[in-house]
Amino acid sequence: MHYLNLEPADIYIIYNKGIITSEKIKILTNLYQPIIGFTAVSLYLTFFNDLNNKVVESEVHTHHHLMTNMQLKLESILDARKKLEGIGLLKTYFKEGEINNYVYVLYSPISAYEFFNHPILNIVLYNNVGAVEYEKLQNFYKVPRITLKDYEDISCSFEEVYTSSINTNLLFDNTDIVNDNCKSLSIKSNFDIDLLISSIPKRLVSDKCFSDEVKELIINLSYIYKIDNMNMQGLVRSSLNERGLVDKTELRKSCRNYYQFENNGRLPTLIYNKQPEYLKTPLGSDSKLAKMIYMFENTSPYDFLRKSYGNTEPTNRDKKLIESLMLEQKLNPGVVNVLIDYVLKINNKKLNKDYIETIVGQWKRLKVETVVDAMEVCKKEHKKFKKTVFKNDYKVQSKKEENFDNLPLWFDKKIEKQDSGLDELNEVLKDFE
Repeated sequence: MHYLNLEPADIYIIYNKGIITSEKIKILTNLYQPIIGFTAVSLYLTFFNDLNNKVVESEVHTHHHLMTNMQLKLESILDARKKLEGIGLLKTYFKEGEINNYVYVLYSPISAYEFFNHPILNIVLYNNVGAVEYEKLQNFYKVPRITLKDYEDISCSFEEVYTSSINTNLLFDNTDIVNDNCKSLSIKSNFDIDLLISSIPKRLVSDKCFSDEVKELIINLSYIYKIDNMNMQGLVRSSLNERGLVDKTELRKSCRNYYQFENNGRLPTLIYNKQPEYLKTPLGSDSKLAKMIYMFENTSPYDFLRKSYGNTEPTNRDKKLIESLMLEQKLNPGVVNVLIDYVLKINNKKLNKDYIETIVGQWKRLKVETVVDAMEVCKKEHKKFKKTVFKNDYKVQSKKEENFDNLPLWFDKKIEKQDSGLDELNEVLKDFE
């Protein structure tokens, strides 16, 4: 993949596809930043600044220019760039040469109305900021309601004010004028929209029923609520109005209600997410350690916690604790699984907040992002954690130390060997198959 070979000497040029106003920048920091982070927003504004006084096209720059201006390593810039691409603010084009060429196309942030009504961004924002902050953001962008029933509209029309003649013979080509272009999210989904359309009888729908907007909505809803073709067909049919068109509001409600019914009343949250693909360990080994890493990476924290408790529903307290690790501490799902496994082992099957905060502070400083990183740091820092946790607790220290030395199976170097006789590990892995 081209982004793996990005070098400081590689050149780039910026093209602006949108109109970026101060209001759009406020939306960028208020609504996008909680999702993509400060560095990605900073990269977007740096690209915007590279346009200088040229509205739509920048001069040629090297990536070393970015590294210098932002005081960041190329890896951090690349990570920020991918976040902008994923959320629809940037498209990247590549041309190989002695010095590689990149074209970065900037798109405008969508409006606050579109953001809060987007089936995916809306939920991700809620998950990232929490209920209180989300409500504050909603209130900030709400239009105040005014009552005009006792007033008369006395506004002038165009022809009442502008009486000069209009020459209708003049023709202008204005197609290339800059426009407020917004790019939709690129969702890689296996959902077959054509199969869904063909499965609904034509007598029930109008010719204009499945517009591009409706198709995109259906795909997005299927993604966020994990709805397959068969179930989505029924939800779409139930949302059709008397004109044979999809009532988009009704479809959103139906999909949300369906998800809640199937998931005991809960809505999608981060604790049901799995480790991002780009942070997973490449496959290639059949060792028991590799299988355990795979299990951590491909299990959501909710499922890992539930199976760790013998397939029983975790308590609301534990679920909120895990949610806070992902929302507030920004830990990745696989890393949270390693943390859960470690703390449950050393703390007699209890998720103690004090233990966790001690560990998380260290992991945050070390920027632990992958399962392997979490496991390695955990092994190296175990003695330091032990000293910190028990520093002032002399009375019950001996009992706690006994629990603290009950370590996870992946601490044992023998699991790197395929012929290891760790039957306990085999039993653990069976639960996650």
